Amino acid sequence: MDLSIIIVSWNVREKLEANLKAIYNSEGSFDFEIFVVDNNSEDGSAEMVAKEFPKVKLITNKENLGFAKANNQAIRKASGDFILLLNPDMRVFPDTLKNMVKWMQENKQASVAGCQLVSAKGETIKHVRRFPKLFDQLIIVLKLPHLFPKILDRYLRVDFDYKKEASVDSIRGSFFMIRKETINKVGLLDEEFFIWFEEVDYCQRVKNSGGEVWYTPAAMCLDYVGQSFNQVSGGKKQKYFRDSMLKYFKKWHPLWQCLVLEIIWMIGLIIMWIGNVLGLKSRIKT
Repeated sequence: MDLSIIIVSWNVREKLEANLKAIYNSEGSFDFEIFVVDNNSEDGSAEMVAKEFPKVKLITNKENLGFAKANNQAIRKASGDFILLLNPDMRVFPDTLKNMVKWMQENKQASVAGCQLVSAKGETIKHVRRFPKLFDQLIIVLKLPHLFPKILDRYLRVDFDYKKEASVDSIRGSFFMIRKETINKVGLLDEEFFIWFEEVDYCQRVKNSGGEVWYTPAAMCLDYVGQSFNQVSGGKKQKYFRDSMLKYFKKWHPLWQCLVLEIIWMIGLIIMWIGNVLGLKSRIKT
């Protein structure tokens, strides 16, 4: 088996259906299998998959297990040489998977790789990031980009050329291809992360094991960005983000940095509350 595609879905039936149709319309002679892990959707997503796509290997959960744990359920069963973690609100083009598999086969230095992501308007989604450091995460927590929009330019790699392939620190988890032998060496996703930072953590683990994370424009995929998560309230999003950030720092940075972040988060939540009252919106995607 060349490719195992894993889609974790939560209440995005229409986007999931379009995603699966696009996958089955893919060009190329590579072999693939599809897993859909449904995190207790209430919109009939699982029933739709079972009825419309009988070849899909469907896993239904009785509760929302989060991104990492749900993906791991399917990774354990996957038989592909490459494992693609694909968000349900993505849509591959006819040549996306063919091109990406070919690139991975030809670039054995890449343990993990992501492709060019574009919005519904055709704009490139800038998703390459440097590994989180205390300074840039403090800036995010304190909402300083509202006042200084360029303050995160280094962390966000705004100067990155998305027309060229390159070894990078981390890529967006919405299209996240992992070599099977990398999983055998590095392991599964860390289930301590419910949502957010799990792909950054995995990229860090890959780097620490001597592997490489790559971005390539050899393939392109449409990303509708966060359709499932848009259903979650702002307060709950901040809780997930805060918890995952602190877990990441506790794992990869000195304890004092985690303690500093915990203290600053108290201020950050107050700032967020004030911003919500004033109707302010984030000026930058982090």
